Amino acid sequence: MSMFHLIFFIWVLLTSSFSLVIGFVSWCPHHLFHGENRKFEQKIDRFWEFQEETNTWVEVELPYDLISCVNDNCSKVGSIEPTSDQKESPEKENDSPRKKESSKERDGLEESFDDIALPLRKRISMIKMSETSIWITAESGCIYERFWNGVQWAIAPHDLPISAGYAVSVFIVNHTILALSEAGNLYQMHISENSEPIWIEFPPTFDQSIDTEEQSSAVLIKSGVISNDRLSIYFCTKNGTLLELSEVEPTRWTNHGQPPGANVAAIADAGAIRTQVVYTISSTGDLYEYDRSSKPSWKKHIWKEATAKDASLKPAKGSTLYGLSGDQSISLFLLTKGGNLVERRLYQRKWKWVVHGGPKDQHLTSISQTQVLQEDSNDKFFSLFFTTSSVSVFEYRISKRTGTAQENQVLESWVNHLHPPHAKVARGISGLQFQVGRTLFALDDGRLAELHLSGIGGENAGPTYQLSFRRKASMKYVWTILDSPETEGWNAEYCNEERGPTNCIMGIKDEATDTGITRPITRRRKGSEQQTYLFPSVGASSRQLKSLDDYTYPDNWIDTNFRLRVMQGGRSFFLITDGGFTFEYLYAENAWIWLRHEHPTPIKGALGNYNGSLYVVDAFGSLLIRERSSTELAWINCTAFRKGRQVLGGPPWDGEPGRATRVTMEDSLFFVSRNGRLLQFIVALRKFKWKDCRNPPSTKVASIIDQEIFRENVVFVVGTNGRLYQYNKVSELWHEHYQSQHLVLSRLPGTAARPSSTSLTGSIFMLSEDGGLVEYHWNALDGWNWVEHGTPHKGVTLVGAPGPSFEGNQLFLIGSEGNVYLRYMDQMKTTWKWKDCGIPGNLNVEDQRREEGHDRKQDFCGVEDFAANSEQSENLHDLTSNCNPRVASTRPIPFSEDSVIFELRDGRLAEMKKVEGAHWIWSRTIGTPTSPCTENYWTALAS
Repeated sequence: MSMFHLIFFIWVLLTSSFSLVIGFVSWCPHHLFHGENRKFEQKIDRFWEFQEETNTWVEVELPYDLISCVNDNCSKVGSIEPTSDQKESPEKENDSPRKKESSKERDGLEESFDDIALPLRKRISMIKMSETSIWITAESGCIYERFWNGVQWAIAPHDLPISAGYAVSVFIVNHTILALSEAGNLYQMHISENSEPIWIEFPPTFDQSIDTEEQSSAVLIKSGVISNDRLSIYFCTKNGTLLELSEVEPTRWTNHGQPPGANVAAIADAGAIRTQVVYTISSTGDLYEYDRSSKPSWKKHIWKEATAKDASLKPAKGSTLYGLSGDQSISLFLLTKGGNLVERRLYQRKWKWVVHGGPKDQHLTSISQTQVLQEDSNDKFFSLFFTTSSVSVFEYRISKRTGTAQENQVLESWVNHLHPPHAKVARGISGLQFQVGRTLFALDDGRLAELHLSGIGGENAGPTYQLSFRRKASMKYVWTILDSPETEGWNAEYCNEERGPTNCIMGIKDEATDTGITRPITRRRKGSEQQTYLFPSVGASSRQLKSLDDYTYPDNWIDTNFRLRVMQGGRSFFLITDGGFTFEYLYAENAWIWLRHEHPTPIKGALGNYNGSLYVVDAFGSLLIRERSSTELAWINCTAFRKGRQVLGGPPWDGEPGRATRVTMEDSLFFVSRNGRLLQFIVALRKFKWKDCRNPPSTKVASIIDQEIFRENVVFVVGTNGRLYQYNKVSELWHEHYQSQHLVLSRLPGTAARPSSTSLTGSIFMLSEDGGLVEYHWNALDGWNWVEHGTPHKGVTLVGAPGPSFEGNQLFLIGSEGNVYLRYMDQMKTTWKWKDCGIPGNLNVEDQRREEGHDRKQDFCGVEDFAANSEQSENLHDLTSNCNPRVASTRPIPFSEDSVIFELRDGRLAEMKKVEGAHWIWSRTIGTPTSPCTENYWTALAS
């Protein structure tokens, strides 16, 4: 490329606020012609705009203005006009939009999926262990088993040890289970002395008398295929050689090497065509045959020149079918790198290449195992299932009628089964047929989907053994979405040892209670998952996005929601003042003192706490870390790191009170950027790294509702449009939750309440735009449900973010009149109730109710001798005009598992404690360095 072209290319990038991709022919010439009158010529009329909000390419209509935006000041710098051919044909120009519009109407929801290029989920795999057991390696690197326990499908975890890393596949041979890690190491499952399954490293070992470079160094495995007789496993190493494991006890490994002048990139077939004959594919796309009993052992299958178009094969496992062209014929179906289907057919001892192509305008990405469906005595269907780059599943149906001239009686057809609603099929992951008429597919979002014949499959259907279908009406396929465990950010609960339907060994239907009522089996309501998780609309353009988000943050938004942060439960918390000062309230040497942390710029809020380090944001939006380095305290500017951004919000909580936080290799903190995007800041092992998670299409992120407290690997956010969304950290996908159009959420942070870490049942609490309490509840029976709790009583609205929550059934809220309210679950009646906790002081709550003129019947928090515990001894009526004991709308914090800290309107702090197991009382007030209400306090300067 000449310097002139390079300068022009850079000018286009710098002056355009978007990216365009040009099809077929570039409008820059490939050669530089000498002359003063040379110019760039536009050859085509199709251009695409890249939308960062949706991470997709969208075709634009001409003429199209080129806009340059700098600091929100946008100006036109040029335009792309239709070519002369298009100008001369106005009829075509007028017809084109109508065709596009009608096409959109036909495709409906499909349009938003088909144009999106999906990432390749390299860790996902599925294997059928038995008729009742399927093992899955998920995108998170975890292993789980989906098995039928006699009552329902149950989930059991089988994760590799943390030191092994991520799992990518599982194998079974001679009743031995092996797992392959992403690093290329094998592990064998053993049963420990405590009858617990454990993974032991299982490295390949060879005959020491054979000295090869492969054997003298560590052997790293790339992939593997179980032989057709299930007596051995063939592996492909990362160095491109073929290994065989034929026995486990005693271990017997064989190194078969690689083809001359080529390597083994994938195993296409292992013993299905001929016993102990393996077919492999090289990285260049050539098919090889390995037969240890022949000389030479390796043979290459050559394409004829007439059929050599798109002859480079995709390195992936193929699918074998018997009797397609005769009783003695065997067919190996493979995919090419161009996304087409080809067949290597063996008939009457002769090999033949057959090109089947593919559906129109489709690119095949994976091939599933074959299945045979017998409709009547003279009609047999062979079916192959494929995933495509358009996130759909296609069936290649081959109908063969018995009789003479069988090879001429083969009829072929492609059937499009699309994909489940609001979900995409994972690209390049083969489906798994675990029963005739039932095939599992991995979804791009981490869940599974079953494509099954109507009436014989689905989430609640166990294994059946029906092998023939005599009516053509039964050939209708339907989709059922199957949930995945929490490791993937979903809602499938693990089995347990309790007697009942979810038992890990044998499920038992719930028996009738004393009242004669039988409890239902624990399973989700049919269709609830599909109706709850919606794929965010991608229809809005970047220009429409600005008009949809007119929401502006209040000036004190950060101060109100991130003024307080717990550092060490019961011993230390931080306070950010209106003046930008950072104070730490610390218990040291049997005394409480205020410690001041100085910084050159004013601090606006405390956004997070991880591993003893405090994350704050300054007045310029920079994310800073306050941590101890050796014997001194230090500040670290995270925004100055590569890809660092300015932030204005973070996670509301750093964990649940009284519950230990599990440390992982993927630990991160999530923040909201100033332009409404979700940012991930990886903090594990101090390998600080920023990642832009973008924002849901058609809206921006207003605040984080919950980060990984309610669901592992899931961040719940509220958009500036007042709707609830979630971001999955594993799949890196956004989902919108079903929400009534009449329910608009406030843009404040929320609170997650999960009573037990062993159960996924729980709730997310938020405020509505009109100041009412809203609960988003999940349980295994009903799935997700919205519950509106309203307000404590008429005339009072709720202000500030809800929380904190304790034990999953107690939630603190602040009323507009300055009182604290407790929303709690009455365990006797299993109903939610309100309790008025009033304000701190030694004024009796009954007197307070009469003073406020409340005639309502309502529970009140307990009353103790507040003055004896308070740092002040003045009566409430004797306070100075600078003191106001009403509670401010500042988001409170859980100081410990039985203590809450609130901020008062006069700048002081007040603490509530839980006594006698369930009663909350006001314990004390805490004077602050900046409160106008006179208090005594100790302060020191941190260094």
